[in-house]
Amino acid sequence: MRALAPLLLAALPLPAGAQDHIEAPGRLSDEDFYRAVACAAPPGGDCGKPFVRWDASRPVRVALRQIDDAFLGRPKLRAGAALERALQALNDAEAGFRLARVEGDAPAEIEIFFLDIARGQPIAGTGIEGVDGARLGGASTRVLFNPDTGFITRAAVVFSTTLETRAYESVMLEELTQAMGLMTEIKGPAYRGVSVLDQDTNTATELAPQDIMALRRHYTRN
Repeated sequence: MRALAPLLLAALPLPAGAQDHIEAPGRLSDEDFYRAVACAAPPGGDCGKPFVRWDASRPVRVALRQIDDAFLGRPKLRAGAALERALQALNDAEAGFRLARVEGDAPAEIEIFFLDIARGQPIAGTGIEGVDGARLGGASTRVLFNPDTGFITRAAVVFSTTLETRAYESVMLEELTQAMGLMTEIKGPAYRGVSVLDQDTNTATELAPQDIMALRRHYTRN
């Protein structure tokens, strides 16, 4: 759980009131779950966000751009391991996309930062317009997309010093799942500790069956 919602950025940021989670009174149907996490639609309701996804005709490159000295030692080791596990989990979902890790200084579409910044403080130092200046949660994802095509063009995942090291594995998987276009969390007892998109906890370290379903549907929908 983070204090701040992931943010979609087009030519201009979405309004501050854009929905950050959807309430689930019980287990949702696959259709309702997918629309909840993909376009912020309440069960049976209309979308609150646009559908956005990557052009999956080529691999999406992921780079661990920066780990500040505040993370030296065990946190740095856990960060790298969490990234490797998250990439494997998402690729193993066989959802029609491929994530490829590249060197930290190589061109990449998804950029990951571990910055010496506490939760609630403005992000600084990424050099990405629309990311720097935004308030940081425990970890935050920012996605830029082309409003004409709906394709994501760039994403940044930023970790704070406030997030506990033991949460890295769960949060890395959640943030990268959101960076794939599932930008809205789900809140309800049926998903607590189950879905990586659970709004209340940072405990799920594997994609739940409906998480995988949503990723597959997102990248095969017309």
